Amino acid sequence: MRINLLHLLLLVNGNVFAATNNDNAASIVHREDPVETLTFDDGPVNIQDPIQMRAMPIIADVNSPRHRQERAHLLRRMARNHGTWGSTHPRLRLLDTLFGFTKYKERQIIELNRWRNLYTNVGKKQKKVLERVVNYKKKLDDVEELIYENLMICKSIVSNALQFYGVTQQELDEHIKDAEEKERQADRISVSQALKHFVRDWADEGAKERNDAFPCILSTLSGLKGVSKEPSPLKVLLPGSGLGRLGHEVANLDGFEVTLNEWSMYMNVAYRFIENSTLTNPFSFHPFVDGFSHHATTTDMLRKVTAPNVTPNSKVLLVEGDFNTAFKDQAGHYDIIVTHFFIDTARNLMSYFDTIQLLLKTGGKWLNFGPLLYGTAPFVQLSLDEIIAVVEEMGFAFEDIGDDCGEITFDGKKPRSKEAEYGFNGKALTKNAYAAQVWVVTKK
Repeated sequence: MRINLLHLLLLVNGNVFAATNNDNAASIVHREDPVETLTFDDGPVNIQDPIQMRAMPIIADVNSPRHRQERAHLLRRMARNHGTWGSTHPRLRLLDTLFGFTKYKERQIIELNRWRNLYTNVGKKQKKVLERVVNYKKKLDDVEELIYENLMICKSIVSNALQFYGVTQQELDEHIKDAEEKERQADRISVSQALKHFVRDWADEGAKERNDAFPCILSTLSGLKGVSKEPSPLKVLLPGSGLGRLGHEVANLDGFEVTLNEWSMYMNVAYRFIENSTLTNPFSFHPFVDGFSHHATTTDMLRKVTAPNVTPNSKVLLVEGDFNTAFKDQAGHYDIIVTHFFIDTARNLMSYFDTIQLLLKTGGKWLNFGPLLYGTAPFVQLSLDEIIAVVEEMGFAFEDIGDDCGEITFDGKKPRSKEAEYGFNGKALTKNAYAAQVWVVTKK
């Protein structure tokens, strides 16, 4: 399919941009970079540097001591000579992630062409009906065009990451060349999921999912702050934070110092992009073009989503890495730990419990909201009653929580059940919801 040049120029002039070389990525500064040339069927198109085109501000509060300190620690951890170079090294995981975002178009087009090839199996008479009534080939062509639009956002994410993490374009190109020589494919699914998380966390369309959980969590935290005798802001940690919207809502309550934590580099790279976006400087994309199922209309499938719908709070800090190891030097540091859709991601659930106990102050609170949907190879899988017994044995005391967090799950115990959707697409013809388990416990 030929990409309409006028459409692409309008797209670029609006709010998307492409990745460029980064000669001084370790410093967050505005700089002059060469114009990049993209070549499509219509011919070459010049796309300027994302920082220049969108004048992307550095929103995160990089001048605060804790932001400066964590950034320095992060860049040290990212150094090639730090630790053992292997699949879990943060720099290698970052490069693999940027490989995925860079190859978004190629991987999506392969899947789209598979759908096109499957369509050739439809009979001639049947195709005539389909083309006359719904213009099915045009639908496939429309999907391809929107894949190109999403590519611009992916390139913007890559450009922002190169700058933030201190990675040059040359290093990424060499990594991609090596991966392709070894016939390693870029991860298509993780990139698509990251784009959908923009919907869940930072778009108007994710309001239903946020409203299922956030009011309970925020009202509970407000109550804890109201009875606290601590004059300084309460230190709150949110592990498994994804793209971080909940943490920003907590920070907007005032009276809380918020730290996010996330292992997934796909989430972290997308978060670094969103934290430098504003309500007055949003971006648009098409998150649902990678799947044809559960759509009421084709318009729903192809629709544009805009994010962010609020400006991120610059005081929020993200600490990247494994929850069980990233905070090992912060015993007794946090007043509150909030686990939102998190604990069932554990390989070893007991390690999560141990880390929570370690990081909380005496008298600190652990607020949980989420399902018990264990993964494919967890070391241990506990039912709710077993979790209650283990947590109490570890020295935690369950507290009463409000009715806005749902009904009591079973008599004689304090955890509550609150229905919570998890599906990204509010217009889909399918719904995925959990009886999320909510509790607050105090570390004795």
